[in-house]
Amino acid sequence: MTSVVRFAIVAGAILGGVSVASGAFGAHGLKAVLEASGQAGNWETAARYGLFHALALVAVGLLAAVRPDATGLATAAWCFLAGTLIFSGCLAALALTGVKLLGAIVPIGGLLLIAGWARLAIAAARLAG
Repeated sequence: MTSVVRFAIVAGAILGGVSVASGAFGAHGLKAVLEASGQAGNWETAARYGLFHALALVAVGLLAAVRPDATGLATAAWCFLAGTLIFSGCLAALALTGVKLLGAIVPIGGLLLIAGWARLAIAAARLAG
């Protein structure tokens, strides 16, 4: 198993578990707090994007396992992980604290997520039939 395969699948699995747990915690344990502050939507978006990109990381790992000749998958995986941590992490922190500066950092995570999808598309497009 290559390091890209291991990294992407393990990171995706951990991120997926954390996303499910944070989504459930927001819907139950923090529901009253998030609704009172008007931040329930931000928390839900953070959990949803975390879960989507957990699946993307696992897919990158599986592609790397099946097609070890694919280049750029490590970059895609790192962009997905870093982007999710910044995007979802700052959005969740904003939902909990109300610190508006965190909202200004969220788009950096979004740009990394877009870069991850672009890098994955380039890697897939370069694969020989």
